[in-house]
Amino acid sequence: MDKELFEKRKELVLEFMESDLYVPMRERELITFFCTTEEDREDFRTILRVLLKEGRVIRSKRGKITTAPAGIIGKYEAHTGGFGFVIVENRERDIFIKNPDSLGAMNDDVVEVEITKLAGRGGRRDEGKIVKIISRAVTEIVGTYEPAGKTESYGFVIPDDARITDDIFVAGPDSMNAKRNMKVVVHIEKYGDSTHRSEGRITGIIGMKDDPGVDIESVVRARALPEAFPEEVLKDAEEAARRVSKKKLNGRRDLRNVLTVTIDGEDAKDLDDAVSLSVDSEGNYDLGVHIADVSEYVSENSVLDREALSRGTSVYLADRVIPMLPEVLSNGCCSLNPREDRLTLSCLMKIDKKGDVLESEICESVINSDRRMSYNEVLSLLEDSGEPELKEECDFLLPMFKEMETLSAILTEKRRKRGAVDFDFPETKIILDEKGKVTGFEPRIANTATKLIESFMLAANETVAESCTFQELPFVYRTHEEPDPEKIKALRDYVKNLGFSLKISRDGVHPKEIQKLLKSVEGAPEEALIARMTLRSMRQAKYTTDPIGHFGLADRYYCHFTSPIRRYPDLQIHRIIKEQLRGELNRVRISHYDGILSAVARQSSERERRADEAEREVEKLKKVEYMLDHIGDEYEGVVSGVTAHGIYVELPDTIEGMVRLSDIADDFYIYNEVLMEAKGKNTGHTYRMGDPVKVRVAAADKDLRTIDFVFITDEKEAVSPKRRGVKEPKRLKHGSEGKRRKKTNSK
Repeated sequence: MDKELFEKRKELVLEFMESDLYVPMRERELITFFCTTEEDREDFRTILRVLLKEGRVIRSKRGKITTAPAGIIGKYEAHTGGFGFVIVENRERDIFIKNPDSLGAMNDDVVEVEITKLAGRGGRRDEGKIVKIISRAVTEIVGTYEPAGKTESYGFVIPDDARITDDIFVAGPDSMNAKRNMKVVVHIEKYGDSTHRSEGRITGIIGMKDDPGVDIESVVRARALPEAFPEEVLKDAEEAARRVSKKKLNGRRDLRNVLTVTIDGEDAKDLDDAVSLSVDSEGNYDLGVHIADVSEYVSENSVLDREALSRGTSVYLADRVIPMLPEVLSNGCCSLNPREDRLTLSCLMKIDKKGDVLESEICESVINSDRRMSYNEVLSLLEDSGEPELKEECDFLLPMFKEMETLSAILTEKRRKRGAVDFDFPETKIILDEKGKVTGFEPRIANTATKLIESFMLAANETVAESCTFQELPFVYRTHEEPDPEKIKALRDYVKNLGFSLKISRDGVHPKEIQKLLKSVEGAPEEALIARMTLRSMRQAKYTTDPIGHFGLADRYYCHFTSPIRRYPDLQIHRIIKEQLRGELNRVRISHYDGILSAVARQSSERERRADEAEREVEKLKKVEYMLDHIGDEYEGVVSGVTAHGIYVELPDTIEGMVRLSDIADDFYIYNEVLMEAKGKNTGHTYRMGDPVKVRVAAADKDLRTIDFVFITDEKEAVSPKRRGVKEPKRLKHGSEGKRRKKTNSK
């Protein structure tokens, strides 16, 4: 096809897509519409490739092609430094936005952006400026109220969220008579820009910021986490619990005589998984993973279901759990309590001695758990260190636990061989007293018992995902994309400077190479450093409707099937599986799921991120609160990070604080971005991740969520004279009067 004809056909295709009659189509549908011969098809594919490359048309994640919007539309991701990024669907790189170019956009706002500077050779991102805010995501902000002016006739709300860098102006009549240092909720009435701050009115008062419980309640309100269930949802849950009676056992696989246990943490109340295991005459393992059949109680599109979808996940905070489902279900009839008949969806697997699943079946079932076990109880039995009473009570379970230990090791080794990456960083357990005051922290370290359950749940999730993929069912997968190429290249260059290697091919990096790297640094001084750097190079896992694979697990097919009490995607795929088992997944139902699952996956990912952020923020708050009572105390720790501002130190109980470079008195330290280390200009002394150090707590600030350490060298604080002897310096907060004067108000 000559160039002139090619351009004419290209414009014809574009004109068709821009017409009011056009409904977005996939490539094969467009080919069927436009083409009659094989030669036409090849020419048309070339036209589409050119249009996509030019950015005149875009392809959605579902494969449908439409004309590109006039401007670049994306979601703004704000950062604490005042800058941000615009995340654009179908665009490989985010667009960097400087603070003056943000047009006052807040986190998650949908914006139109204009490119101002293209990334050059070796450049990481294009730069742009926001030209229009299409829709606002933030309408309410939680912060601390500060009256201002001699008459205190107006005031400001200092946002708790550090990504919101400007205070909110509140006129006196809109303050609800809030007092200084009160935590409040402010509704934004008028959004600010580069010259004017936002204005709002206070709609709720949480309490004085230092009152017990106010800190966590502020996080709950700031993240819009819904605590109390509406009355209609509670009634629907109670009705569902009554409705599902013994007649529902009809047609289910009766597994009540199979030896079955639940294994969870001591404080768990929502028991949504149970396991069983036996060995056949050929030495193969018959593993059963039995999951609470929540979908039997939560009907699609019911009041209860809509609330569960809105919540997306249960949220676990220091002093409370915000459940996805009301307690009558989550801790009641759906929980797999011992010696009670419970409806389940079972994944039954026959696994050989190599860890290969020889055959599997998913079925509706009923179980009766023989005993509830805690991880510590199982561990003590396997190590023969338990109390005599426990040994006697659980003697009939010990042979099964030993077989489980063997199978778990087999499955773990199989995952290792295929390249699964295991980041074994401990989680933190916050210990509170009766009044809710934090008294300490404990790292949750994985042990044989926790790994046992993890292995079985992973096996079930993989088996279910693979089975449903081969049946071509509409589905929600748990996916983890390959790491960003630029970050992986940076990691490769970094570890090379430390004497280690990471192999990268033209197609990217294989998870097995990541695994080899982590294995090669085991026991080395750089182990913690490289493990953290590697983790930071990974993308975030999410839910999608396409089986694009799970990089971290080195698995092609993976889903979340095992926790429907606390995760909506699990509940959603249970419904699909049951419809397939019952022969009800006809063309109409498949079309229905095709229409809703993308939105379900996207919202579930967003709700998961919201929960993670809230949990991390509460953990950080409680760590700062704890350290306020330990100013001047000394600890041993390790360097967990090095930046241009300071050196982060992590203590054995997972508390992390920072030593500012400017506060180290023994030398002038210079940050090396390539090696990620701080080096003394005169002494040559360096601080790197993983280095053991001694520190003293100098200050802690709940408003800023910061903990300040100083190094102790030769029993003497290595701190600059300007700070020596200062335990808790008073620092300007990001809402101070000095900052307020930089912007004007329209009032």
